[in-house]
Amino acid sequence: MTYPQNFETKIGFDKIRTLLKEQCSSVLGKEKVDAVGFSADYDTISTQIRQTDEFVRILQEESDFPFGNFYDGRAVLKKARIEGTFLDEGEVFDLRRSLETIRNIVLFFNHSEENAYPYLKRLITNVTRFENVLRFIDQILDKFGKIKDNASPRLSQIRRDISTVQSGISKTLTSILRQAKTDGYVEKDMSPAMREGRLVIPVIPAHKRKIRGIVHDESATGKTVFIEPAEVVEANNRLRELEAEERREIIAILTAFTNFLRPFIDEIILSFDFFATMDLIRAKALFALSINAIKPQVENICLVDWQKARHPVLYLSHQKQQKDTVPLDIKLDGENRILLISGPNAGGKSVCLKTVGLLQYMLQCGLLVPLNENSRMGIFESIFIDIGDEQSIENDLSTYSSHLTNMKSFIRNSNAKTILLIDEFGAGTEPQIGGAIAESLLHQFNENKAFGVITTHYTNLKHYAEDTSGIINGAMLYDRHLMQPLFELQIGNPGSSFAIEIARKIGLPETVIAEATEKVGSDYVNFDKHLQDIVRDKRYWESKRQQIRLKEKQLDEITTRYKTELEGIDKQRKELIRNAKTEAKTLLEQANAKIENTIRQIREAQAEKEQTKQVRKDFTDFKKSLDNVGAGRTLPLLPESKKQPKKQNTEIISIGDNVRLKGQNSVGKILEIKDKTAIVAVGNLKLTVKTTDLEKVGAYCIRPDEKKRGVCNTPLRERTLNFKQEIDVRGMRVDEALQAVMYFIDDALMVGTAQVRILHGTGTGALRQTIRQYLSTVAGVSSFADEHVQLGGAGITVVKFV
Repeated sequence: MTYPQNFETKIGFDKIRTLLKEQCSSVLGKEKVDAVGFSADYDTISTQIRQTDEFVRILQEESDFPFGNFYDGRAVLKKARIEGTFLDEGEVFDLRRSLETIRNIVLFFNHSEENAYPYLKRLITNVTRFENVLRFIDQILDKFGKIKDNASPRLSQIRRDISTVQSGISKTLTSILRQAKTDGYVEKDMSPAMREGRLVIPVIPAHKRKIRGIVHDESATGKTVFIEPAEVVEANNRLRELEAEERREIIAILTAFTNFLRPFIDEIILSFDFFATMDLIRAKALFALSINAIKPQVENICLVDWQKARHPVLYLSHQKQQKDTVPLDIKLDGENRILLISGPNAGGKSVCLKTVGLLQYMLQCGLLVPLNENSRMGIFESIFIDIGDEQSIENDLSTYSSHLTNMKSFIRNSNAKTILLIDEFGAGTEPQIGGAIAESLLHQFNENKAFGVITTHYTNLKHYAEDTSGIINGAMLYDRHLMQPLFELQIGNPGSSFAIEIARKIGLPETVIAEATEKVGSDYVNFDKHLQDIVRDKRYWESKRQQIRLKEKQLDEITTRYKTELEGIDKQRKELIRNAKTEAKTLLEQANAKIENTIRQIREAQAEKEQTKQVRKDFTDFKKSLDNVGAGRTLPLLPESKKQPKKQNTEIISIGDNVRLKGQNSVGKILEIKDKTAIVAVGNLKLTVKTTDLEKVGAYCIRPDEKKRGVCNTPLRERTLNFKQEIDVRGMRVDEALQAVMYFIDDALMVGTAQVRILHGTGTGALRQTIRQYLSTVAGVSSFADEHVQLGGAGITVVKFV
């Protein structure tokens, strides 16, 4: 229960109802808002807030919820209950749109995931979709809400006849009007008009007797007479008869539909109630989003353990003004049930009290509340409030008498499941006796085990709270330096009223303040000062503790992050080692295949068997040693083959053989042999070389993708390590320089570099021309050009590779 009767007005819930109605889309939803009431049943409250929370998720996650057009059709359905009545086209159309909206809502929940919105799905259990009613309406109404031509065979025939008659009348009138215009009886810009449901032509009054027919009307100025020509009188009469038949047929169709609808009226009214409930829940969800409300942790006990609580109306007001709302932290439990708040006037005591009352009432009305998600809320059977001036001339009650009347009711009805909200406790009478009565009442409330939030300025109540279990002091903080309230509640110590400081700030004469201080005595002034000091010191140490907590939290986060990163690094290191070993094994397997192929080719070339065995043995030893590779150890190098005695080249070189210069990599083909010299083609160039400087190579030495370049394989690792991206051929003869450039370009292509530089100087330009002629024949070269002027210009060729 709640007390007094105007409880909602006192805590501001009437404004919440108004805000909820603004979010409703139907009259039925607004009526549901009016019916929202206080409940102390845990299951009811839990269900209602869960339904609202689910709808909040729908609004946040679903953009196609079918909350479309809905019209209050209760009056229409009430009329349809009476036999012989019928619904008109507009009423049927509105009914269709309402039923379609209800059907779509039901389908939305039926098609949603099984456990997506369990509490809302329970609401559609007994709701009918009225597919047959919607089907009937679609048969007789078009998309604009008008009766279709084919709603019945009779109506279809009537409308065809109407069209035929109208067409004939139109043709006749057009002919008569054209002739009348020719004769000058009718003005040139006139056209047929409608009077009393009949088509007529506008005629100049002076010529009205020139046209045979019936005069139906004349204009307000008297300058035009509307005549129905005799030729169309019968046709117009027939048209009126057909229109009457059309209305009778439409009434028959609508009557048939109403008779079909009548058995479903009770079910439709239930479905309307379902929509009204959904409209209410939707309004609650929209309001919750507007105030950043959440579904709190609700427990079936009496408890107030709130963090960052905000008064919703104050929050919305400050939001419009772009001001921050100071949140409230408060805790009432079995150990400290009653909070006695003291502090300066206009410091936020009453707002704090109203916030507690309003949020608790909102929860027990099934609304979400603006709290921190870690907050816990209990359920009270009764909420009593005493705030404001309740003096009544009619009942002969003064302000203080009305307060005492409320206190009498509080004592009689309060218990361990009651929360009391009392503002300015004990005020309104002589302070000494008022304070004593207030202390006795506070004792009785505590004996009743009631919960409560009470504001006061009385010092004796602060002392009583300090010495009594079950009651705890609280203070609204005040900035002594800026002389302004902070609107922050601090629980644990009483607050000062700052009366002297406020009087001094307002500008009372210092003599008045000094005299007042002397009258109350130094003990009182010192007590008040000590209270202020305690509050100040507590704020300071609370701030320090908060900073320490924040730093500890940051330290924990950093420690956790570093630990996670170290674990990730260790995991990555192991993964890299594992991948490296796998890759090494793969490379060795490929190398093994190549070596086997080499051995086979050596055998085919009739090499020594001992050398072949040694090569295979060295490779096998190297492969076994790979299994012992671990973290932090390096891979063993492949053993170098034992040097074999240099053999004298006794092979005979013939035209067409693949040869190379001894100690070089470039491979060419012999075109011609003259005595002890040979002409060798390397790419598009021809070289004259002594046969003693040539050695024959097998076709296997030239990979298919390298035959064009004439390059033989050598260890890639060695080439990469020793390769330099620049070569200087200045001072060399053309053939020597060309040889060096060929080897250089071969190595560049092998190691995969993107760009190299050739320093050839300017001179006569012959060396530059020969080198560039060669570069134009190399397949791997994408372009070559002079270096930048400041870096050498035409004396350097920059080569870029594909």
